[in-house]
Order: sequence, then structure tokens, then C-alpha cells
Amino acid sequence: MTTSSFIPGLELSRHFYLEAVRPLLDQAAPQVAHSAARLGSGSEVLGFDTVRSADHEWGPRLQIFLCSQDATRHGARISALLSQRLPKTFRGYPTHFASAGEADIRVMQATDGPVHHRVEITDPGAWFTAHLGFDPRTDITLADWLATPTQLLAEVTAGAVFHDGLGELVPARANLDWYPHDLWLHVLACQWQRVSREEAFVGRCGEVGDELGSAVVAARLVRELMRLCLLMERRYPPYSKWLGSAFARTSQAPALTPVLTAVLAATDWHTREHHLARAYEAVAATHNKLGLTDPVDPDTRPYHNRPFQVLHAERFTAALSARINDPDISSLPTIGAVDQFVDSTDVLSHPGLARAATNGLLSR
Repeated sequence: MTTSSFIPGLELSRHFYLEAVRPLLDQAAPQVAHSAARLGSGSEVLGFDTVRSADHEWGPRLQIFLCSQDATRHGARISALLSQRLPKTFRGYPTHFASAGEADIRVMQATDGPVHHRVEITDPGAWFTAHLGFDPRTDITLADWLATPTQLLAEVTAGAVFHDGLGELVPARANLDWYPHDLWLHVLACQWQRVSREEAFVGRCGEVGDELGSAVVAARLVRELMRLCLLMERRYPPYSKWLGSAFARTSQAPALTPVLTAVLAATDWHTREHHLARAYEAVAATHNKLGLTDPVDPDTRPYHNRPFQVLHAERFTAALSARINDPDISSLPTIGAVDQFVDSTDVLSHPGLARAATNGLLSR
């Protein structure tokens, strides 16, 4: 496969549904309402897939949603029908997924027999609960929002719905489109707090000759600023593999990318601090343009009586927190959603573990 022949996964899945799957559904279950989409895990859902993505869990695949009764009654029959009657290839890609010998990972592979397809037959409630830990078709609680990693929220609100015969996928995704306003303020406030906690350490590490430690702190701060920019633009930050790709699509990326790159390339703490100060001031100016709070002075300044240039980002935390009206949100500690106090891809890709971590914090 060459780059020129590569078909983005969402486009491939859309055509696969319309041209191969939908006709079989219309023949086998014409009276059964369904919805069809490509949601969930996979680089193609976020629009970041490349030729490299085809080496595992990528290809002509999608979800077919039936109401719970129809999923129980017809799901196995429809899945078996697709195995027997789907074409062996679609647009040049095998529709059969063979085991790669690693857990449940599968790869496209040619076959002469029935295809082990990746058309998941499910019902909305079961799928959403398995993927998020709750069902967004009903009320979404504060704990639901706080316990759900932004990677998972992005996987459900990105992707594409090809058909919504059930009339449930589009409203459910709309419910998850973005945090409620006061919770957005809280998440932003907590993200600024993360910057505040470490911004002086770049200089302090460097001052004692720990340039490696200074560089590590600076890299962490670059990540926090990238996530902050995404949150400001009402975009769910993805996990580390796609964070830079997502940041590149923000309005701040053209101006900030060279500055953040200079931070990471610096070999001494003074240079690192200089470029970070420029980045702080740019992001602070963007905060003021949002109009979420009264203007906050975006200039950097010394860290108390120490010779380190910082933003004192906690000023933005305070300004945002002061605008929160919901008492349940205003009483939360400035720790934030699960992504802001857990740094483990294992937890952040597993809704049950993320919920357990958040519930433990909220119960204190």
C-alpha cells in the first residue's frame, strides 16, 4: 500500500457501510431500525490515521446499533450473515480480521472462507456504558464528567455517524459535545493550577546545576500549555500519542509551536525560562480574549524574591474559580478531572479504572 492509495479510515468505513453493509441489512432485516457509526478507539476516529495505521485494528469496520431487544433477537444472526456475505475485500482492503497473536488485536488478512469482520452489532446503552462507564442518553452527572478521560470523550464525540435510524446517537453525542459551562471553568482553573505548581521549578532546578531536571519540568509545562490551549478551544485533549497532532490544529499552534519547540531544544535553564515566559504570556492573552473572567495581567514577573520569571498562573485559577456559580462545582478541590491528577495511559484508557480513581478522590 502506498501513501497515494491510502484511504482515510473514516471515509473507508463510511463507504463500507453504504455500499456493503447497508444493502445486506436491508435484505436481512428490513423492518429492524438501526444506526451506524465509526466511534471509539482507533486513530481514524480522531482523523490521525496514516498508512502505518493499517498494521493493526484498522480497516473497513464500524458499529451497527440496534435497540436492546433487537440486538438480543437479531444481533447474532446479522453478524453471521455478514460473515458469510460480505465481500472478501473492499476498496482493496481485506474485510477479514485475523488474530495478530497479541490479546484481542487483529489485522486485515485475505481469506477464502467466511470473514471475521469488524462490524460490531450492539445497542447504544451497552456500547456507551462499556466505553464511557455511563449512558449519555440520560442525565450526565458531575461524577460522570470528572471520571471520564478526555481521550474517551474525544473518541465518542469525534468519528462519524453514518445513519441514525434509532434517533439516539446524534443526541447522545450532542450531550457530550463539551463540558457544562461551570465545569469548563473549573477544568480550565485546574489546568492553570497545574502550570502554577511547577513554573518556578525550571529555574530552581537549573540554579542548582540540574539541567536535566529543569528540562524535564519544562517539558511537563509544555504539555500542560498544549492541553490548556485545547481546553480553551473546547476540544478534548487526546492522550500523549496524538496530543501534538491535536494541538497543531488549534488556532494558537502557528505562533506557539516554534516557541514551545525552542523550550524543548534549550540546553540551559535561562534560555528555557525565556521561551516559556513568551509562551505563558501568549496563552494568558488568549485567556483574556475568551472573556470568561475580568482581564488578568498577562505579563510574567519574578517568583516572589527569587530570580525566576514566572506567570503566577494561580491568578488565572482564582479568576476562573470566582466565576463558577454551581455550588457543587465551586466546592471541588482544584485538582480537576481525572486526566489532571492521573498520569497513566492504562487508567486513562479504561473507564472503570478512571472512575474508581475519581470516586476515591471525591469521597474524601
